[in-house]
Amino acid sequence: PYSLRIGASAMALALLVGVGAGTIAALRQGTLLDRVVMGFSMIGISIPVLVVAPVLVLLLAVKLHWLPAGWSETGGVRHYLLPVITLALPQIAYIARLTRASMIDVLSRDFIRTAYAQGLGTATVVRVHALKPAMLPVLSYMGPAIAAILTGSVVVEEIFGIPGLGQFFIGGALNRDYTLVLGIVVFYATLIIALNLLVDILYGVIDPRVRYR
Repeated sequence: PYSLRIGASAMALALLVGVGAGTIAALRQGTLLDRVVMGFSMIGISIPVLVVAPVLVLLLAVKLHWLPAGWSETGGVRHYLLPVITLALPQIAYIARLTRASMIDVLSRDFIRTAYAQGLGTATVVRVHALKPAMLPVLSYMGPAIAAILTGSVVVEEIFGIPGLGQFFIGGALNRDYTLVLGIVVFYATLIIALNLLVDILYGVIDPRVRYR
């Protein structure tokens, strides 16, 4: 339950920050702000979680004493923050890059020029006309990404001492508990199928041109 809760929070944070950063970078294409956002995105994609987690613990917990370094079931929201941030950072990087590329493509289309010609402001054009079609590639990525992040990261669980599916899977494999391993694999596969089905349904909700027969 704790790993699923942390994974859901991390995915929500990644979606909020990633879409916002990618949209801003697309609107400021070629500027310093665009380069900064894409630079941080590249760093987030390149650096693995097993490096990010200890660095965040050293910086935010050991040096600055802002957040607790370990996990506690009764510690409150502060104990959630470091695991959530650690899981969210790579997803923020991927989502920001996908959003930027898709938004640049959408903003160059004819219906966006028509919206600007009608006197609509940039915020209205982006929110009402550009954001939905730009989210389609992000939705395609979200299906397997949500499944992966909800089932937990073994590295994050080990570093922060969180009881989760990753630890159970490794423990079951080491102890030759094949029933446990098979159950986790089946759960993960079911989650991927269900989330990909949800993504296909949301395609039709976001883009009226998509029809299922």
